[in-house]
Amino acid sequence: MNKINSLPPAGLIRRLGALLYDSLIILAIEIIAAGIVIAIIFALHSLEIVHYGEYGDPAGLLDKHPILSQLFAIYLSIIWICFFHFFWVKTGQTLGMKTWRIQLRNQDGRSVITISQAFIRLATSVFGIANFSMLFNMQQQSFHDVLSKTQIVVLKD
Repeated sequence: MNKINSLPPAGLIRRLGALLYDSLIILAIEIIAAGIVIAIIFALHSLEIVHYGEYGDPAGLLDKHPILSQLFAIYLSIIWICFFHFFWVKTGQTLGMKTWRIQLRNQDGRSVITISQAFIRLATSVFGIANFSMLFNMQQQSFHDVLSKTQIVVLKD
């Protein structure tokens, strides 16, 4: 019997609890990341290197400028992606997963997944909605578990 079969699969409530916990952490990180960009733009404006023009302030510039708004969205997306990739590839657990005592593992039981597995998992998770697909799978695997060849298990005390 391999290690993955010795631990039970995580249910939907644990998965959603961990996702909610992680969402709050990511929100805080994104606020800090956005604040840094706004502070830099404000400083550049004070030095008269950047002008707000018709946008009025740094927030307007980042929200309505045709190029900067796209770059800002990409920047925030990269931070969000890096959060999950860092924790999944390093330990198989985000901070929310640690709290809910669940872990992401390879099908062979190893708690470290590859970068490509993390990308597949994140790209197919549909912001966590794919977790509901586990309700239709006998092995309690969600859509993104199957595609990334991973499984979330409940850790023993």
